[in-house]
Amino acid sequence: MKAVIFDLDGIITDTAGYHFLAWKALAEELDINIDNEFNEQLKGISRIESLERILRKGKVENKFSLAEKEELAVKKNEEYKKMIEQMSSADILPGIERLLYQLNKANILIGLASASQNGPVILKKLGLHTLFDTIVDPATLSAGKPNPEIFEKAAEQLNCLVSECVGIEDAAAGVESINRANMVSIAVGDKKVLSAADKTVDSTEELTMERIKKAWTEFSGTN
Repeated sequence: MKAVIFDLDGIITDTAGYHFLAWKALAEELDINIDNEFNEQLKGISRIESLERILRKGKVENKFSLAEKEELAVKKNEEYKKMIEQMSSADILPGIERLLYQLNKANILIGLASASQNGPVILKKLGLHTLFDTIVDPATLSAGKPNPEIFEKAAEQLNCLVSECVGIEDAAAGVESINRANMVSIAVGDKKVLSAADKTVDSTEELTMERIKKAWTEFSGTN
């Protein structure tokens, strides 16, 4: 095992609440009502795909041109960026900072594979950016999760084979992305929802270097 590649939301920090509030505000402007249950569908996918799902819910997906949809997505992101200005190291999820330092000390490479284009900004807010060896720019991808491209690109940027990497996610689409990249997959959350993962833990606090290494040893080459 040479590298561990992390998703951001729900793994490093939890910005899902901010995303939901920003999407909800935009949806209300369009006379579309979304709730927390619907928001579960928006986790782990790109900004444009999230917008498309909201527009379909309101049955107005054909009302806007591609340029108008891009403007709506930018508007949502500007609102979101205002909200995350208040983030700090206090927003790091339990056990994650310890894990990152352990990996760093053991010379295991660390990558970020997040659909969020605000990943670098958020890592700086959290004070973690210097621990990451690479961050995939989602704007350079041809397809979002569950397509494996983002995890494949992270491995490529780290000069690693996919078989030498572990991917960590909290969303079903993300787990599928890792599996399709032929990496060992570790998921955080509901075991039923994330049953496709090689290994599932209940919380980020359970993500220890020893547990990750054990999962890689057990499942490497089996995807």
